[in-house]
Amino acid sequence: MYLRLFSYLGKFKKQAILAPLAVVGEVALEIYIPFLMAQIIDVGIAQKDVPFIVQTGLLMIVAAVFSLLFGAAGARLAAVAAAGFAMQVRKAVFAKIQDFSFSNTDKFSTASLITRLTTDITFVQNAFMMTIRALVRSPVMLICATLMAVRMNASLSVVFLIAIPFLGISLGVMSTVAHKYFLKMFAQYDVMNSSLQEMLIAVRVVKAFVREKFENKKFNNVATELRDAQKRAEKIVIFNMPLMNFSMQACLICIVWFGGNFIIQGKMQTGELFSFLTYIGMILMSLMMISFVFIGIVISQASVRRLCEVLDEVPAIQDTGKDGLVPEDGSIVFENVSFSYSNRLDNLTLKNVSFSIKSGETVGIIGATGSSKTTLVQLIPRLYDVFEGRIFVGGHDVREYHLPVLRSAVAMVLQNNLLFSGTIADNLRWGDESAENEEMYAFAQAAQAHEFISSFPDGYETVLGQGGVNVSGGQKQRLCIARALLKKPKVLILDDSTSAVDTATDKKIRQAFKEQLKETTKIIIAQRIASVMEADKIIVLDHGEISAMGTHEELMQTNTIYRDVFVSQQKGAA
Repeated sequence: MYLRLFSYLGKFKKQAILAPLAVVGEVALEIYIPFLMAQIIDVGIAQKDVPFIVQTGLLMIVAAVFSLLFGAAGARLAAVAAAGFAMQVRKAVFAKIQDFSFSNTDKFSTASLITRLTTDITFVQNAFMMTIRALVRSPVMLICATLMAVRMNASLSVVFLIAIPFLGISLGVMSTVAHKYFLKMFAQYDVMNSSLQEMLIAVRVVKAFVREKFENKKFNNVATELRDAQKRAEKIVIFNMPLMNFSMQACLICIVWFGGNFIIQGKMQTGELFSFLTYIGMILMSLMMISFVFIGIVISQASVRRLCEVLDEVPAIQDTGKDGLVPEDGSIVFENVSFSYSNRLDNLTLKNVSFSIKSGETVGIIGATGSSKTTLVQLIPRLYDVFEGRIFVGGHDVREYHLPVLRSAVAMVLQNNLLFSGTIADNLRWGDESAENEEMYAFAQAAQAHEFISSFPDGYETVLGQGGVNVSGGQKQRLCIARALLKKPKVLILDDSTSAVDTATDKKIRQAFKEQLKETTKIIIAQRIASVMEADKIIVLDHGEISAMGTHEELMQTNTIYRDVFVSQQKGAA
């Protein structure tokens, strides 16, 4: 899995290679310094050779300065490489998410994808930086310091050579046990982020219903569960430090005891013991750093696995289109179409739907809540793929078009209207980045949005809050319609997009469609029959099946469902 992510290093490979080399240079000089110190004590001081002491001391200073420079260079290179690596992985994961269909996004959930793009990548970045720096420095120092210590006194080296396997086995056991708990911890992060996201999006509803105490209690429960998950994972790895300290202190006590006896017996010199203790400190510090890096890698394993799940996910909708093929017009044909969110024949949302729409026609779709009206229109731009049957747009199966080509020809105003942070003009130009102001004004007038936009002090340069919180529901719907019109699509789909608009404004919008969008196919999902009664044809959906299809007059005579809805709405209006 790690190799899978390392392929995203890209232009930061040079820093990732140079950082370990700089670390090796730093370690070599650090290993050399205790040897020089032993020479000063055992040769210079013992023989009172001042020139030797000065010469060796200056050499120690030079070695220390160059060790510092190598260390600083290694730290900077490692930081640049790790930050660049994280950026490349984040870009790759984000780009992968952009390729997901709605069903792929539903599988992971929005909160989980946010956690993977933030927390998980941060853990992987830290682990990578430790790998190219600490995981190089510590083994090199361990090997070099061990060789120097064995060279000085092989008998005394037996002490720490016994400790190393003991520590290695202990770390292996801890990492194996801890890994599964860290996976559960990250899953709990997803739950917390989901709860937080939901509360922040619905904060106005929370305030309106005075549910602050309830939300606080719910979030406290989620935060407590995350804390407990962290404790279960961390309580295993916290044994690492006591274990290391015990091993270090035990080794030092044994070495001082046996080393002192060797000096008394004349088997070892004082400078050698001093240097030996320094090397032992390096060895044990290296072991401690290896253990820290090891724990970091154990934690990051869960994150790497979660990131690879996203990167390895196969988009449910593949772009299998033919080059150069574009929709000729806005005609639409459904041919025995069935659809299932679970891809199961026994759990169909749409069942054997067939109908045709001529280019430029206006088609209304009505039906009770849950009758799959939204599902039906989402199949047209391939936001989902059909389970059975075929859909034709502009004379060709939708699977024959490249996805950007098909979706550029189809504009949807979704049920949940969403505006982005930025000016009104910025939001409208999502439909056409190169649109001139006059064109933007014209389509805003068609959507009955120009008047209220012009009433703002800054007009089209009015800055919208996140999600368009500083405009009303009806204004937001009209802005979304104007944005879709600016796209100049061959097919325009309005999914209950005038529900917050008064009937007079709704009528003006439909009149503008009739006059200005004669060549565009209009599909209007509505709860109010008044919004679709003038359509060329109306489709009545009932539990994922077409109950009836025809003009308003025809359906009033032939379809009970349509007639009952019309009568109830007329009574409500009266």
